Amino acid sequence: MPKTVLVVDDSKAILSIIRTVLDVAGYEVLTAADGVEGLSLLKSGGQVDMVVTDLNMPNMDGIEFIWEIRKLPSHVFTPICMLTTESEQSKLIDGESISIDAWIKKPIQPVHVLNIVSKIVPP
Repeated sequence: MPKTVLVVDDSKAILSIIRTVLDVAGYEVLTAADGVEGLSLLKSGGQVDMVVTDLNMPNMDGIEFIWEIRKLPSHVFTPICMLTTESEQSKLIDGESISIDAWIKKPIQPVHVLNIVSKIVPP
């Protein structure tokens, strides 16, 4: 049974690239356009093996999204990877307190995304 990864980003291009890379590698991929949509998916019973989320998004940013994920009993220990830009380095410290498993800097490199995801959750 393939592992499921939830990818949350307000950029359709980023969602498309990550979905394609992970699909080809054998993952099942769910997507959401922001933290509100991602959280709704998880609360409705969506079971995922890993979450990859952007930091800056409308409606609910990545940090708040992760805080909300950690409140869900079924996702307390779900691995999470944060997408961020170089200019967001000061916010990386905030992420340390919410137990992020990995960081991926933008612009993303598809091979790098796959390497990180497959190390944390092998297909």
